[in-house]
Amino acid sequence: MKTAIVHDWLDKAGGAEKVLAEMLELLPDADLYAIVDYFSEEDRDRYLKGKEVKTTFIQRLPGGASFFRNYLPLFPAAIESLDLREYDLIVSSSWAFAKGVKTSSGQYHLSYCYTPIRYAWDLYDEYLSTLPALKRPLVGGVLKYIRSWDRRTTDRVDTFLADSRFVAERIFRTYGRTSRVVYPPVDIGRFSLEREKEEFYLTASRLVPYKKTRLIVESFNKMPRRRLKVVGQGEEYKTLKRIAGPNIEILGYLEEEELIGLMQRARGFVYAALEDFGIVPVEAMACGTPVIALGQGGTAETVVDGETGVHFTEQTVESLQSAIGRFEKLTFDSAKIREKAEEFSRDRFLAAMREELKAFL
Repeated sequence: MKTAIVHDWLDKAGGAEKVLAEMLELLPDADLYAIVDYFSEEDRDRYLKGKEVKTTFIQRLPGGASFFRNYLPLFPAAIESLDLREYDLIVSSSWAFAKGVKTSSGQYHLSYCYTPIRYAWDLYDEYLSTLPALKRPLVGGVLKYIRSWDRRTTDRVDTFLADSRFVAERIFRTYGRTSRVVYPPVDIGRFSLEREKEEFYLTASRLVPYKKTRLIVESFNKMPRRRLKVVGQGEEYKTLKRIAGPNIEILGYLEEEELIGLMQRARGFVYAALEDFGIVPVEAMACGTPVIALGQGGTAETVVDGETGVHFTEQTVESLQSAIGRFEKLTFDSAKIREKAEEFSRDRFLAAMREELKAFL
């Protein structure tokens, strides 16, 4: 069977690119397509294993890696411009446009869906509210067009896989399609269990608004006797450095080995984002570290309240502070926390994907 894997775009490595790497492990002979490819050589070696990426006309437009998102209105046309007629199997790795590739009879399209396009659906109003008033009508019109295109192309997918029950519900609500849940792979083997914990809390993510790191910092500002370490880089870095109290360290980017060391030693890992799945909290659990996380979205499925951490109910300072107070009254078994993390291992992901693709392997 001739196979194509279609990914939305390649600029910075994140959770979706970790999934893509495992897909390439499972389907090593597949051809790889993306709207654009601006991967660094380091990420190319780590995630793509030297695989050549076939891109669209967006790659040749001016602007490069910094500005390609400005061509958003052209992305539907770009993904539809890919000629995939020679393939028997198409696997899309999609959080935006990849699931809309054109297919024909005799082809099978399996879409691993991280979410329907967030800024066109669930985050539509929130996204528009961040824009200058003069831009909102234009951007709103573009997003409505993308929504129409997104729904219209749903029948190009034969089978949807969702990366959590939360996303499966969103797929059904948005597209009217059912999906099977295959949790994304977490490389549990990179993390070792550490039972001895120190008296600090840790959070790690990209420092962008939807990750709600500022909420965590503001919460710990009101708890000056508790120490917090913040790892990550992004547009909020300078703001967080400015507002953080003396009990908070904003560490910026750290190499993987150093971050894992902090995960192993932290008393608790704090995560406030509403995630489709959320790989980093599971990585912390693989270290035997309990997690304080929002009890909605993917972390409601990965973190067991009272056993592997605690949930808070709202993205507010008060709710997070209350959860930390409850957290400190509980005792956690590091081995059981690690055991829960192993439910989301890469081996289980690969086994589930082999089952989905058994007719083609």
